[in-house]
Amino acid sequence: MYLLTVLGNLLIILAIGSDRHLHTPMYFFLANLSFIDTCCSCTIVPKVLVNMQTKHHTISHTGCFVQMYFFMMLSLMDNFLLAVMACDRYVAICLPLHYTTVMCPQRCLLLVTASWLCSHLLAFSLSFPMTQFSFCVSHSIPHFFCDVLPLLKLACSDTHSFQIMMFAEVALSGVVPLTCILVSYAHIMSTVLKAPSAGGKHKVFSTCGSHLTVVTLFYGTIFLVYFQPSSSYSADTGMVASAVYTMVTPMLNPFIYSLRNRDMKGALWRLFSWTEAALPEDLSTHLHLLDIETERHSKQLCSPLYEGGTPSFLLHAGHDLSLSPLCFASPQSPSRRMTPENFTGPRVVPAEFILLGLTDRRDLRLTLFLIFLPVYLVGLLGNVGMVVLIRVEARLHMPMYFFLANLSLLDACYTSAIGPKMLVDLLRPQATIPYVACALQMFVFAGLADAECCLLAAMAYDRYVAIGNPLLYTTVMSRGLCLALLGASGLGGALSAFVHTTFTFRLSFCCSREINSFFCDIPPLLAISCNNTSLNELLLFAVCGFLQTATMLAIAVSYGFIAAAVIRMHSVEGRRRAASTCGSHLMAVAMLYGTLIFMYLRPSSSYALNTDKMASVFYTLVIPALNPLIYSLRNKEVKEALRRTWGRSWCPGARCQGEA
Repeated sequence: MYLLTVLGNLLIILAIGSDRHLHTPMYFFLANLSFIDTCCSCTIVPKVLVNMQTKHHTISHTGCFVQMYFFMMLSLMDNFLLAVMACDRYVAICLPLHYTTVMCPQRCLLLVTASWLCSHLLAFSLSFPMTQFSFCVSHSIPHFFCDVLPLLKLACSDTHSFQIMMFAEVALSGVVPLTCILVSYAHIMSTVLKAPSAGGKHKVFSTCGSHLTVVTLFYGTIFLVYFQPSSSYSADTGMVASAVYTMVTPMLNPFIYSLRNRDMKGALWRLFSWTEAALPEDLSTHLHLLDIETERHSKQLCSPLYEGGTPSFLLHAGHDLSLSPLCFASPQSPSRRMTPENFTGPRVVPAEFILLGLTDRRDLRLTLFLIFLPVYLVGLLGNVGMVVLIRVEARLHMPMYFFLANLSLLDACYTSAIGPKMLVDLLRPQATIPYVACALQMFVFAGLADAECCLLAAMAYDRYVAIGNPLLYTTVMSRGLCLALLGASGLGGALSAFVHTTFTFRLSFCCSREINSFFCDIPPLLAISCNNTSLNELLLFAVCGFLQTATMLAIAVSYGFIAAAVIRMHSVEGRRRAASTCGSHLMAVAMLYGTLIFMYLRPSSSYALNTDKMASVFYTLVIPALNPLIYSLRNKEVKEALRRTWGRSWCPGARCQGEA
């Protein structure tokens, strides 16, 4: 079984690499999937085979965690790549005229690289905390490799918070890609049902059937193993399911993709023909016959779409029949007509954009300036003051206030990325921004806003530990963990901003240079692009949905445990203190997430840019101004620290100390 897995996947990689007709995005992703399956199988199976032949079934502490890390990383990569392959099929079938433009080599490489990076980060975030646990109960792992759940059963440390984090991350890394797959196939099914050609429908079902079979095998076993409470974990059931996704699924994948795919069978036939030293002229004859068969089959599939002798679709040359869903391009479909939205000419890059701002009324602009200037100054001074207060006040040197200081710093930075420019533009007759400055503003603002979402989730986890496990608070929320959570928040924001900025500014802007907003935001820029923006809208929904779903899930789970801990409290004062501490954070979460979900997690058809401008003002200026007030007015420790600091600054020494 192991040899079949390795040889089968290596044959897939060799066939795709050696056959130029398979040098397409679909087979590029398939080659990567085969490589991951090979590596994943090699991480587990050789050790299992050696253990079966020896009496000493041992593995070193370091070796165990290295094996667990690579297995989790490769499994997560498999997960993300299946979602990418579903998106590839969606573009090929639903947007066929733009397939080569949307799924260009650079974009395919970027998707694979992003999948690798996310897999490494998630695997590290799960495996590193495991190395800090003590295993004093037993050293016998009831499994054939080092998996997370069997190791948790052996730990004598408190693993409650880790289990919450693990469940949240596994749910996130499973639900989000699975959602992308389901959404992609929903669009594919909608397109297929509209296709007039029965042969075309059969071809699509044949192409997508392989992928759906692999998805079912993979997700079925993953959900069986990991989406259950550790208390109900059964070692025997876990081992059987693990054997399926570590040995059986990687072995079946090459057969599923080769036996159900005529292009792959043809490539393997040519590969074996070359290895058997077939004559060049015989091979040329076969390829010529294959060309004739391909052309005949394509015409049969697409013949219903010819009108008056003129085809309403574009056929790809070569033997890549996986792109024959191009025949689904209906002449009545708006996405298939060559309109400004489907512009595929040279990329148009304006020197600068014109910001239309909040209003075109001159008298109203001055009024808005006088309103928003104090709001911006209050936000800036309030957040900077909060950072300084926490820095100089020794009693606030705690994880909770460490996160609050960084939240205030983020608020000050991202409101300054937008506010000064907006205020200056309100006094100018025409507001412009250079192309590069627009991209920079989008990157900085998006990165800081996404980092704030992650930081709010970290603050919720901090509150859970403080209220749910107060005796372990200083141990769990160590300086290293606080810095790691802060670094992960910054990295998550930077990656999200990089994806959005890169994909947005690869578009052409030939329709207009006028951005219907007061800053460079994603929806108004997509509205003036003359390219097809379906991929950008999908990315906007997927990335924002991923971040907001992940962070909201972490916040909801944390507050669920906090509520349970508060209900168990016998002290009324303890309940009141917990509610007071968490109330400020919950209010900040509700304001930020409410506006972000309203702005970005909607279909593009429902964008109303004038309404969105008002919402943008709220989360770029108003929320950063309110946060310092919320956290200071509702927090007794902050108010007392502010009073002491004020006293030290303005009162004479002896009297000041006496008052303090």
